[in-house]
Amino acid sequence: MLHGVLLIALFSCSAFYIGQMDFVTSLSLSPMIVGIVLGMLYANSLRNNLPETWVPGIQFCSKRILRIGIILYGFRLTFQDVTAVGVPAIVVDAIIVAATISIGLLVGRLLKMDREISLLTSVGSAICGAAAVLGAESAIRAKAYKTAVAVSTVVIFGTLSMFVYPVLYRNGVFDLSPEQMGIFAGSTIHEVAHVVGAGNAMGDSVSSTAIIVKMIRVMMLVPVLLLITWSVARAAAKSNAEGEKGKINIPWFAILFLVVIAFNSLDLLPVSVVEFINTFDTFLLTMAMTALGAETSIEKFKKAGAKPFVLALVLQIWLIAGGYALAKWFVPMMMA
Repeated sequence: MLHGVLLIALFSCSAFYIGQMDFVTSLSLSPMIVGIVLGMLYANSLRNNLPETWVPGIQFCSKRILRIGIILYGFRLTFQDVTAVGVPAIVVDAIIVAATISIGLLVGRLLKMDREISLLTSVGSAICGAAAVLGAESAIRAKAYKTAVAVSTVVIFGTLSMFVYPVLYRNGVFDLSPEQMGIFAGSTIHEVAHVVGAGNAMGDSVSSTAIIVKMIRVMMLVPVLLLITWSVARAAAKSNAEGEKGKINIPWFAILFLVVIAFNSLDLLPVSVVEFINTFDTFLLTMAMTALGAETSIEKFKKAGAKPFVLALVLQIWLIAGGYALAKWFVPMMMA
């Protein structure tokens, strides 16, 4: 197993190096995204020459290391961040998350899509892009190629949003105050890195609010994963699949994620230590993404077809239209 882990670690180091290049940083693409691209390039070139004894190490990275990475992700958040933006932003986030997942599942059913792909795509669009897809994948234990398909959709539309939002805001198409625009961007753009990139392009007054609102969305990953786990158990109970009788497998990594947030809120660790943990966590998540990419071939993308991207487009339209309406009219009403 060690050989497979070391292989993925080597690819992850390369992803970190590439992620620091000016071209990549200008696009606000995280090492995680670079990692899955490298993994997919490997999967469609040299993967067939890999000794079978290395495969368990790759699977270990895509599952065990993934969960550790999600747990440590909590060091990026504090409960103080939640109180800083107030109730309106929290309510907007909750509406966006609930509505996006519901719309995604409905549209996925209308398109007759694979339910797991539609769920992963919806969760990724609703919460925090690739990290949310990975969390949901760990909860439902979907196949690697389904996860890769979902990640690719949220990366594409998240990147487009990062460029489109600042242009429309600066040209007056988004007629919002800096605080409203921050809530709008933070509650609707997919990746944390994309929110940072878009926020910086719109000014500090927008950026600070957008990042905090985005982090609150990240916190909502915990209740969503618990609900997904309960739904899976309920479906198993109805079908009596594999004799499970609806047994609920609690995603402990999600609970520990919340525990880490609580610990981080106490501000007991020096800033330098927290920064090191966050960098190490990014590396772990990059390993997980790279491992998922290494198990994803073009043939599996062809198997998924164009429907996941159609679903992601529908969700993107909802996020822009619904998020703008909430920021424009709902937020001022709650503040009144």
